[in-house]
Amino acid sequence: MLIYALLIYLFLGTVIAIFAMKKVSTDEDYYVGGRKIGGIISALTYAATTYSAFMMVGLVGLTYTTGVGALGFELFYLVGTIMLLSYYAPRIWKLGKEKGFVTPGDLLSNRYGKTTARILALVVALSLIPYTSLQFVGISLLLSREIIFEFGVLISAIITALWAYIGGMRSVAWTDALFGIFMLVMAIFAVLYAFHLLPQNSDVSKLGELLYVPNRFWTYDVFISYTLPWFFFALTNPQVFQRIFIPKDERSLKRMVILFGLFGLLYTILVTLLGLQLRILTEYGYFPVIQNRDLVTPKFLEMIPSWLSVAIAISILIAAITTANSIVLTLSSMFSRDLLRNKSIIAGRIFVVLITTAIAIFAIQRPAYIVDLAVMSSTILLCQLPLIFGIFHWKLGKEISAITTLLAGFFTAILLYYTKYTFGIPISVWVVFISFTVFFSVASIEKRFITKS
Repeated sequence: MLIYALLIYLFLGTVIAIFAMKKVSTDEDYYVGGRKIGGIISALTYAATTYSAFMMVGLVGLTYTTGVGALGFELFYLVGTIMLLSYYAPRIWKLGKEKGFVTPGDLLSNRYGKTTARILALVVALSLIPYTSLQFVGISLLLSREIIFEFGVLISAIITALWAYIGGMRSVAWTDALFGIFMLVMAIFAVLYAFHLLPQNSDVSKLGELLYVPNRFWTYDVFISYTLPWFFFALTNPQVFQRIFIPKDERSLKRMVILFGLFGLLYTILVTLLGLQLRILTEYGYFPVIQNRDLVTPKFLEMIPSWLSVAIAISILIAAITTANSIVLTLSSMFSRDLLRNKSIIAGRIFVVLITTAIAIFAIQRPAYIVDLAVMSSTILLCQLPLIFGIFHWKLGKEISAITTLLAGFFTAILLYYTKYTFGIPISVWVVFISFTVFFSVASIEKRFITKS
């Protein structure tokens, strides 16, 4: 049954991609849909791109293992995103419209030079290729009852590359819109069935410390480490940043922000509620104790009727694919336009294939916990914050300060992740502190040098 559902999903998505291909004539059409996407479609593609396998696999497992702190962590992200989009999105959209920006690198190069955009493309790739691999991992874990892990990765890669290759942003946005609604509906069904499994008069107090923050997992340091990178996700993650360019007018942009907020709130509550329900079932002996939190959802799918299991599995696969092909398309635009200064659609399509291949190779290695890998990726990308804020809030900063800031923030994140020498301070705090310190220090020197010249 799962294989047939996969074939139907592949067929529908490919038909949409082929139809979208007819509207692609320039790289602007290919990467940002010609800036002609309506508010509802923009909101659904923003939501589907944001909410990936991380939610129904990673966040369910995190909630099951660590409790309500996971809800606070995810709501912190949602509030931050709505705040940032409300203030910055209209300004970014307007600049993009006036100056023809297509990538986040276009925005930065306009202020900090082309070399900055090139380095950003490399930093983003080194961060997002591992992050995107977790989408393939999530899919393969769900399909593991039917097919071997490596073949699941291959299927994920083919679907991801195919739709982005054929129709670009319109293909991705239209499939996101159609299947994003399905994601939400299946989350509702999952919660309702888990509720059906709960014993009558079940007592949530059995969850103990999982109902409180802080607890053994959610210490203050851990909470800051997880939430700080995600609070700024809307500005630092290029796949969602690029979506600010796609609405056809300001009204559509506002509608995108509002509808995304509503989608995000409902989806977050549903996903974390499912994790808590499954933990209650464990406490009552109706669900096994799961040590690897990424296997909580796959185990749940084994216990429910096959038709519902298949439908929920497809919805999670959809969530993963919508995120993966969005990231692949954005990376392709940054590699071709920012790194190589090539605006041809052919170059973009070649990079779609190459980047997807790299992601698949990484996924086969079965990297760390899904949530941890997602947080690490967003932590690395925090090095962009001083540059983005600089465009809108201060006049300091040129090419040298921008380049040194990106490199300092990037290497700080990598060094601290591997050495663990954080002195009790969350890595995300270190990255923000080092990035802003380097930016202002070097920018001040730049200013003095330019003044003397």
